[in-house]
Amino acid sequence: MAVPHVPSDLGFDPWDPAFVADPYPVYAELRARGRVLHYERTDQWLVPHHADVSALLRDRRLGRTYRHRFTHEDFGRTPPPPEHEPFHVLNDHGMLDLEPPDHTRIRRLVSKAFTPRTVERLKPYVHALADDLVAALVEAGGGDLLADVAEPLPVAVIAEMLGIPEQDRALLRPWSAAICGMYELNPSEETAASAVRASEEFTAYLRELIAARRAEPGDDLISGLFAAHDEGDRLTEQEMISTAVLLLNAGHEATVNATVNGWWALFRNPDQLAALRADHSLISPAVEELMRYDTPLQLFERWVLDDIEIDGTTIPRGAEVALLFGSANHDPAVFTAPGRLDLARRDNPHISFSAGIHYCIGAPLARIELAASMASLLTRAPALAPATRPRQKPNFVIRGLEALEVRVEAEG
Repeated sequence: MAVPHVPSDLGFDPWDPAFVADPYPVYAELRARGRVLHYERTDQWLVPHHADVSALLRDRRLGRTYRHRFTHEDFGRTPPPPEHEPFHVLNDHGMLDLEPPDHTRIRRLVSKAFTPRTVERLKPYVHALADDLVAALVEAGGGDLLADVAEPLPVAVIAEMLGIPEQDRALLRPWSAAICGMYELNPSEETAASAVRASEEFTAYLRELIAARRAEPGDDLISGLFAAHDEGDRLTEQEMISTAVLLLNAGHEATVNATVNGWWALFRNPDQLAALRADHSLISPAVEELMRYDTPLQLFERWVLDDIEIDGTTIPRGAEVALLFGSANHDPAVFTAPGRLDLARRDNPHISFSAGIHYCIGAPLARIELAASMASLLTRAPALAPATRPRQKPNFVIRGLEALEVRVEAEG
């Protein structure tokens, strides 16, 4: 049986600005071609359908890592170059890139510190901060929604949770951006070098902060991680460092991009924006629909630990699958008229927060932040409008805008 592959003329090209600007028509072509297709440029198997993506996220024959079962050589993979080690030490000790039993142990311990009560207690702080940021935007008559509201809100919230002093918080976003560059497809050596530097600097910073909290614990999340234990299990210092970085990166990257992607979608769909302005009870379903409509994380990779079969095609152990979240969230088999923004959509099983054991632990906090900034903007800037057409970031995997310049217009 012939191996299904992505035709070169289909238009799937993560390095093409035109594709990155609007990948959704190409996703429709991918879904029409089959349930799994091999993409030669990255040597990955693309999975575009919602049912398959959802099932594979829960399939224990796949993993975020293979090192708990195989060496690089046994798995047919080349070890990362030694000069990348600081990035991989930091990344590979976070629970997102671990599998059971380590993932189970770390997630259980982190959950002790990152409780629903902790998140709920942050609500007044989140809403007050969102109001302050939006008030400053309104007073200025507009500005960059990304830099002025979307970015500082989740960065401040997760930094507050972690107990990072206010004067140090400006360091966090550049470190995060450099590290997240490694999650793109086939990152360049320049990207890798930036990620390594950021990993070294962030690790050194957190090592000092952990030492200070060990000597004088507070009520912050880092102190909570240090105190978390269960039946003799504790987080190692490296696991604490990697967890803090993961919570920061995952805790704001998706929220920042979901905010600006969402508002740009609203501006392009004025009927939906008008409905939202008229009825603020739509905020909660709007958050879900905007996460689905223009997904901030377009692709999630998994290693094949044991052979799997999809639609008659065997994907062998050692292969890598690319689960296309953006395509799954536009699958007409699950979503009626998926290309239409519908803030009143009732049945919305989007997978923007993943699924299975790697379901986003920060999803409740992200929803609070997105709803808070949306409520503040709708209340304080009811005639908010785009000032210019924004530019898409060149990244494919983590989807967002370079900026979103807006103006605050007088009502009328």
